[in-house]
Amino acid sequence: MASKKLRAQNANQGDELSVDMSPMIDMVFLLLIFFIVTANLVVVKMDKRVEVPVAENSSPQEKKTGRIVINVYGDGGREDGVRYSMGDGDFTPIADDDAAIREYIEEQKNKMDGTVKPQLHLRGHRNTEFKHCQRVIALAAEVGVDQVVFASYATAKAYAN
Repeated sequence: MASKKLRAQNANQGDELSVDMSPMIDMVFLLLIFFIVTANLVVVKMDKRVEVPVAENSSPQEKKTGRIVINVYGDGGREDGVRYSMGDGDFTPIADDDAAIREYIEEQKNKMDGTVKPQLHLRGHRNTEFKHCQRVIALAAEVGVDQVVFASYATAKAYAN
C-alpha cells in the first residue's frame, strides 16, 4: 500500500521548481566590480624619442611591477651626446651626475613595498654608446638593484615609418 501512495505522490510532482536567479546575478556583478577595482593595472610609459635597438631574440616581459625606468638618449646636445631622464610618465631629466642618478634609483626602490624585487628597466637609444647604459647599471647595482631589463624591439619593422 505504501508503494501506491508513493507513486501517486511522485506522479503529481511534475511541476518545475523555480529558483530566483536575481541574488546570484547580483553576486556575480559584485564580484566583477570587486576584481575590476582591485586589479593592479601597471603600464610602463615609453618616451617616443628613445628609439630602442632591434634584437632578434627579444621577448615581451610578463612582469611589469617593480620596474625603475630610466631613458638614455643619444641626442643630448653635449659633447658626449647623452642625457638621462626618469621613466615616470613626464620624462623629467635627471642631472648628469652619478649622485642624481643614484638618488633617483634609490628613491624609486624605497617607494616599493618590498613585495616585489626592484629591477632597472633601461631604455637606451639605439645610437647611444653602451658605456652610458653601463654607467646607469653600475649605479643601480650600488644601491642594490641588480636585475636589469633592456628595452628592445623584436623586429626592424618598428622603424618602418
